[in-house]
Amino acid sequence: MNITDPGFQIEATLALPEDEVHLWRVDLEAIRAGESGWQKVLSSDELTRASRFHFSRDRQRFVAARALLRTILGSYVGTDPGSLSFSYSNKEKPSLGPENAGFGVTFNLSHSGGIALFAFTRRREIGVDVEQVRSDSDLEAIARRFFSAREQSQLADLPAQEKVEAFFRCWTRKEAYMKATGDGLSLPLSQFDVSLTAGEKNALLATRPDGAEAGRWLLREVPAGSGYVAALCVRGQNWKLNEWSKDLGG
Repeated sequence: MNITDPGFQIEATLALPEDEVHLWRVDLEAIRAGESGWQKVLSSDELTRASRFHFSRDRQRFVAARALLRTILGSYVGTDPGSLSFSYSNKEKPSLGPENAGFGVTFNLSHSGGIALFAFTRRREIGVDVEQVRSDSDLEAIARRFFSAREQSQLADLPAQEKVEAFFRCWTRKEAYMKATGDGLSLPLSQFDVSLTAGEKNALLATRPDGAEAGRWLLREVPAGSGYVAALCVRGQNWKLNEWSKDLGG
């Protein structure tokens, strides 16, 4: 589902089968002008966080993203979005609070530039990451610091014109896996390898020291729109990405 309407609403409870993953793309630039409406479903803590942004564009993007997350989650669990509470792991991974945890809905989110991606499933660990492709940093130095030896070798073998996008492809895949595991940056980045090949349906190549761990996850590229690269990682192999994801191309 590609959300571009500042007046977006969901009128009915949404089904979320346990063998599906639902991916939503939010065009934050298109919907941020509806800030006054989005604020109505936020908690007092979220409104306080929003007030701390120096630039109105950043505040509006934050408000829209949090409100849409609540709106979608509320529809999956059949609850007023404004009443939802959240819990956070010691690595700051969000989950539904105790009042709604029994529904088994798990989720993850990421934003970059003017878009956000939300991924939802049931009773599975999940991680998603999106990055705007840009070349204003020393990508080779970052790769030497954060990529595994195998990933650095893949990157070095590519033609120069392909390196920037491949770098972000690698970055999003590593981020999605770390977010799915819940370990964040405490997971040594050299302990697993991802593929840099475009369009991969299973991009987790190896995990160390437990080589079998790679087979417990499915890490794949997902569409995010022109100028962006994204990846999704989900525990288990027996799930399918909802066909809504086809709305995300281009």
